[in-house]
Amino acid sequence: MSQEYQDVKTGTTTVGIVFQGGVVLATERRATMGTLIASKKAKKVHSITDRIGMTIAGGVGDAQQLVRIINVECNLYQIRRGKEISVGAAATILSNYLNQNRFSPYYVQLLVGGVDMNGPSIYSVDAAGGATLEEDFVSTGSGSLTAYGVLEDRFRQDMNEAEAVDLAVRALRAAMRRDSASGEGYNVVVITRDKFAYIPEAKIAEMLPASSASL
Repeated sequence: MSQEYQDVKTGTTTVGIVFQGGVVLATERRATMGTLIASKKAKKVHSITDRIGMTIAGGVGDAQQLVRIINVECNLYQIRRGKEISVGAAATILSNYLNQNRFSPYYVQLLVGGVDMNGPSIYSVDAAGGATLEEDFVSTGSGSLTAYGVLEDRFRQDMNEAEAVDLAVRALRAAMRRDSASGEGYNVVVITRDKFAYIPEAKIAEMLPASSASL
């Protein structure tokens, strides 16, 4: 990646995990402007189709614009071709758009994940348009280094949905303890062939004592 993109700092933590039959996309809820906490209820996980979601990190305006663009592109794909877009194709559209604008870049780090005819998958997409298939797990943002420590230690190939959700919460919890740009709460989404479901905050709150006690 060129120096102009290496210098981009994104103040958040996002996590993506592939489990048997689906994916978990999770973020915390703090939005910052320098040292100011600008929002404690920021939404950083978005639905782009019925079975594909996207997490955002970086500039809020840039990220929200890309959410609108990819929503339209996915709808047009379905209308023109008569079938749902794949996770890889959605990531490629974002990748192409970002690469075309690399000289006036969108300051973002994105995760695109979901379930299609090929099964569950997650792609990370950077500001220069690089798209990478993440086979197991991935994290982006300023708290990602801390989150990766938890993910590397606890991830298993045979994880079920409940275990993947618990691991995502653990990873975010660790990042929120050490990264000042991450905090306030949790946005957690589970995507399978049958659902795109936001996990209620009350259910996540029930998990937190067990998650934090053994970090």
